[in-house]
Amino acid sequence: MKNLLYLLTILLPWPLRRRLLEALYGFQIHPTARIGLAFVRPRRLVMEEGTVIGHLTVVIHLDLVHLHAHSRIGRGNWITGMPPGHPKHFTHEPDRRPELILGEHSAVTNRHLLDCTSRITIGRFCTFAGFQSQILTHSPDFAASRQSSAPVVIGDYTFVGTNCVILGGAELPAYSILAAKSLLARRYTEPYALYGGVPARFIKSLPADYGYFTRTIGVID
Repeated sequence: MKNLLYLLTILLPWPLRRRLLEALYGFQIHPTARIGLAFVRPRRLVMEEGTVIGHLTVVIHLDLVHLHAHSRIGRGNWITGMPPGHPKHFTHEPDRRPELILGEHSAVTNRHLLDCTSRITIGRFCTFAGFQSQILTHSPDFAASRQSSAPVVIGDYTFVGTNCVILGGAELPAYSILAAKSLLARRYTEPYALYGGVPARFIKSLPADYGYFTRTIGVID
């Protein structure tokens, strides 16, 4: 019933729609934040100052989506997870948290897939760029014959190129770049670096004074 009610609100003028979303679902949406023609139904939604969720994006089956100030999710993204308490799946992971945390001045651009079965944390001033990249936090554990999940961390001031895949348990360290069409399947710790390949590996160090690493607004001119 609540999903049907949500669908009925989508075409309302945004100021009225925002007030209804806060009243009916307990969402916290700053007056300067905005959701386009999108289906956004996590259990909890926090949108801080200047945040945006674009048209045709779907956000379902998450406990929490938190967009920090001036962050944005673009058009046509599919963001999903699995709430805790499922009687069959992930019962061996009682602390699993299906959440998406997007840091200030960061952006998930258009037409990506984010599997938030476990938490995805994207830091400040990041760009999840291009098209058709995926973050997959769950996968089969063949030895135990069950599904397992692990969180993903994308550090501050990072750039993820187009058509990348990032798997559960991986970490892209702060001030680094993941090259287009890469597969990140493990945790790296060295900042100011270029990573790339299948699987992704350290390629070279990057200067700390790169303009991308020192900017104070999220948008690249």
